Amino acid sequence: MRTSSGAADRPGLRPGTGGVVSRPGLFELLRTSARVAVLSAPAGSGKTVLLRSWISAEGLAGRVAWVSVRTDERDPQQFWLAVLGALRRTVPGAALMRELTAAPALDGWAVVERLLRDLAPLEDRVWLVIDDVHELGSADLLRQLELLVLRAPPELRFVLATRHDMRLGLHRLRLEGELTEIRPADLRFSLAEARELFAAAGTAPAEPALVMLHERTEGWAAGLRLAALSLAGHPDPARFAAEFSGSERTVAEYLLAEVLERQSPEARHLLLRTSVLERVSGPLADALTGGTGGERVLQELEAANGFVVSLDAARSWFRCHHLFAGLLQRELRRAAPEEVDALHRAAARWLADHGRPAEAVRHAQAANDWTAAARLLADHWAGLHLDGQTATVRALLARFPAEVRAADAELAVLAAGDELAAGSLVEAERLLALAARRTDSVPVTRRGRLDVQIGMVRLVLARQRMNLPALAEEAQRLRAVADAPDTAPLGLGGDLHALTLINLGIAEHWGGHRAEAETHLAQGFKLARRLGRPYLEFLGLAHCSSIASVRASPYTGAEEHARQTIELARRHGWTDEPAAGIAYITLAAGMIFRRRHEEAADWVRRAERTVRAGVEPMTAMAIRYVRALLELARGRDHDVLATFRAAERLAGLLDAPNWPLMRTRALRLHALVRLGDTGRAERDLAEMSEQDRARGEIRMAEAALRLAQDDPHAASTALAPVLSGAVPVPPTTWLAHAHLLEAVARDALGDPAAAGDAMQRALDIAAIDGALTAFLFHPPTRQLLDRYAPDGGEQAALADEIRGLLPAQPGAADSGATEPPRPARPPRLLDPPTRSEIRVLRYLPTNLSAPEIARELSVSVSTVRTHVRHLFTKLDVRRRTDAVAVARALGLLAPSPDAPDAPDAPDAPDAGAVPGAAGTGEDQRLSL
Repeated sequence: MRTSSGAADRPGLRPGTGGVVSRPGLFELLRTSARVAVLSAPAGSGKTVLLRSWISAEGLAGRVAWVSVRTDERDPQQFWLAVLGALRRTVPGAALMRELTAAPALDGWAVVERLLRDLAPLEDRVWLVIDDVHELGSADLLRQLELLVLRAPPELRFVLATRHDMRLGLHRLRLEGELTEIRPADLRFSLAEARELFAAAGTAPAEPALVMLHERTEGWAAGLRLAALSLAGHPDPARFAAEFSGSERTVAEYLLAEVLERQSPEARHLLLRTSVLERVSGPLADALTGGTGGERVLQELEAANGFVVSLDAARSWFRCHHLFAGLLQRELRRAAPEEVDALHRAAARWLADHGRPAEAVRHAQAANDWTAAARLLADHWAGLHLDGQTATVRALLARFPAEVRAADAELAVLAAGDELAAGSLVEAERLLALAARRTDSVPVTRRGRLDVQIGMVRLVLARQRMNLPALAEEAQRLRAVADAPDTAPLGLGGDLHALTLINLGIAEHWGGHRAEAETHLAQGFKLARRLGRPYLEFLGLAHCSSIASVRASPYTGAEEHARQTIELARRHGWTDEPAAGIAYITLAAGMIFRRRHEEAADWVRRAERTVRAGVEPMTAMAIRYVRALLELARGRDHDVLATFRAAERLAGLLDAPNWPLMRTRALRLHALVRLGDTGRAERDLAEMSEQDRARGEIRMAEAALRLAQDDPHAASTALAPVLSGAVPVPPTTWLAHAHLLEAVARDALGDPAAAGDAMQRALDIAAIDGALTAFLFHPPTRQLLDRYAPDGGEQAALADEIRGLLPAQPGAADSGATEPPRPARPPRLLDPPTRSEIRVLRYLPTNLSAPEIARELSVSVSTVRTHVRHLFTKLDVRRRTDAVAVARALGLLAPSPDAPDAPDAPDAPDAGAVPGAAGTGEDQRLSL
C-alpha cells in the first residue's frame, strides 16, 4: 500500500511541515463531524494535506488508522489486511485487534466480520481514515466497506477521502444525521488562506497579483501551491500572475496526469472540442463533437469532480475550472489546430439559433469571421439595446478591428448608439452621418433593418439633446415603420412603439409638458411590461416617479414608483444606470422636505454615482438640483452656488431650456439672499429673460429678495400669479413656502387678515406630508407664528413644531430673553382616552410625523390626526410638547429619562420602545 496519493493533493509540500496552512474552520468541522465524514473533491483540492494536518493539530496520531488505497485496487484481501494492520497500530486497537495473515482462501467478507467482532467492545474513540476511496475498483470491496460502515460500533469513526462520490449506500446515514460531507466549495482556499499559503512557501506577491492568482485558481489548493512554487524567485511577479494559466508547465503536467488522462476517450474528445466555449450544454457539445450523449458525459464529469461545474439547478449548463480550461485549449491547439476556427463557427451558429446572440458574436469574432460577426451583431443589436445591454454591445464592438468598423455602415450605426451611451454626443452624430452616406453599401435585404437602427439612435440622440421637434419627427417615423408590413420580419413592432412612447415621455417631462409626458410614459412602460422588455419598463417607471413627485399629494405615489424602479434595477443589475438616479432623487426630495436630511443625503450620493460625463445630461442636472435643495435645507448656501455652476455646465449640452436648470437657478437666488448678497441676486434676475422670470420658482425667489430689500409690496406682486394658480409651482410642497412669504409680506403691509389666511394655507400644505423644510428656507419669526398661527387643533401643533426648529433669536442668549412663560397649572384629564388614542399617544414623544406614525400603526393619516385632536382636547392642551408633559404627569406615559429621580409609572408605555423613536425628550418636535 502507498502511504498517500503521491503529490496529487499536496505538490511540493509535505503534510505536517511548516508549509501547510492551518485551516481551523475545517478542523472544527472534522472534530464535530458525524459518525462518517466524506471528503469528496477533485484532485489537488488538499484533502490529504487537510487530514494529515488535522491529525497533527488535534494530537490524534495514536487514535487514527490511516489507509491509502492503491491505484485501481481490486484485491479485497490485501485491502482489508491493510485496514486491520492500521487499526492494530492505534492505541485502542492494539488491545482489541487480533493479528491476521494473508492466506489464499481468506475472504474479504470474512475479514470484515472478524473486524466487527474484534471492535465490538471498543469504548475509546478511533478514526479510520481511508484516502483515495475512488480507487476501489471492485464492487465486492465497496459492498464490504459499506457493511463495515453501517455495522461498526459508534466509537469507530470513518473519514473517507475521494475524488468523486462512491455508491456506498450512505443515504441512510444522511437521513439519520450521521453523515458529514465536505465538498469542493468547503475545501476551496479563501483569499486570506491563499495569502498564508504563499507566505508559508516563502513568497509574498503584491495584493493585486495575489487576488489575480486566487481568481485564476478559484481557490484550488494544488493550483495555488504550484503558483507559489513557480513564483519563488520569479523576476516579475505581476507578469507571472497575469499569465498564470492551465498552460503553465507545472500546472499542465499535473492536470494532464491527474485529470485529463484519467478520462475515457469519449470524455476527452468532448472536453477538448468544447474547450473553445466559456460554458456548454449537452446539445451544444453534440453540435461541436458531431456525436450524441453530451449531456450525460458532462453530468458524469461533474459527479466525478472532474473539474466540470454545473451552472444551473437542472444541471444542463456547465463550465470547466479556469485552469483546466486553459490546459484543454492548449491541448486542442497542439492536437488539432486546424479545427479551432471551425469549432468557433459551429458554436456561433448554434448559439445564434438558440437565443444567445452575444456569445454567438464572440465566437464568430474568435474565428476571425468579421463579416459573420458584424451581421450577427447588427441582427440582434435592437434586442440588446432594448434590454439595456449597452456594456455588452460596447465590449463586442471593441473587438472588431478599426478598419472593419470604419468600412461597415451597420457597425457605424451601432457604434453611434454606443457613443450615445458613453456620453459622446458629437461623435454619435458623426457616426450616424457616416452610416447614412454608406447606406448603398448595405445589401438591399438588410436596408430596412439599417433604417430602423438609424431611427432608434436618432430618437435617443434627440431626447438627450432635448431637441423636441426632431424627437417628435423621429418618433412619428419609427411608429410608421413599426406598423409597416414589410418590417414585420424584424419583430420590433411593439418594441418600437414602447421605445418611442417612453422617449417622448421623458423629453416632454424634462421640457415641462407634464400631462403629455405622464400619458406617454404610462403607456410606454405598461406596453414594455407586456412585451417583456424590463429595461424599457425601468426607464418609463423611473421618470413616472419624477412626474408623480409634483402632484397635489406629492410623495406617496412618487415614492411607490421610485421603489418599484429601484427593485427592478436591483433585479437586473441596473443600480448604476442614470434612470436609477431619477428614482434615488425622487426619494431624496421627499425626505428633504420632511427634514430627514441624513437619509436624503444617502440617496443623493447614490444618485450622484450614476452620473457620468455627458451621459443623460438632463438626469444629471436633476440630480444637481436635488443636491442643491439638500444643501439649502442644511443651510450650506455656498455649496448651493457651487452646485448651480455644475448644473449650468451641463446645460451647454442641450438644445432647449429645461426646468431642472431653472429650479436650480431659483435655489441659487435663495442662497444669495440668505448670504446677504442681494446685489448679485438682483443682477441674476436682470440677466434672465421675461419668460424665465415669470416661472413660479423664480417668482418665489424674487419675493424672498424683495422682502430682504424691505419691499413687501413687490414681494406680494411677484407671488400673486403663484398663489392664484396661474403659474404652477411643482412640487406642491413649495407652495407652503410661497404662502409663508405672502404672510410675511402681508404682515409688513399691515394686512393681518390676509397674513393670517396665508399662514393658515401654508400650514395646511405642510401638513400633507409633514413637509416643514419649506418653512425653514426663510424662517418666519416666532412673533409672526404667534400672531397668525391658530391657537388650537392640528395647525397649532404644527406651528409649535416649527417654533422648535427655528434658530434662537439674536441676542436672546445674552439678554436672557425667552418666550413668555406659560401659566403653570396642575395637569388634568377632561375625559379618559380610548385605547386607539393611547396607541397614538405613545408615539408623541418620538420624532415621527403623522404619516410615519400612520405607517407604523397601519392606519390612515387622517385617523392619526383625529386621535391627536381628541387627545389635545382631553388633556386640555394645544401643543404636542404640552400633551407629552401632561400625559407623563398623569401616568399615561413613562417619565422622561432625563427627569431626575423620575418614578416608574406602572403599565406606562415606553416611548423608547416605539419603532422609529429617536428619543423621548420633550424637545423632539416634528410634524403631525
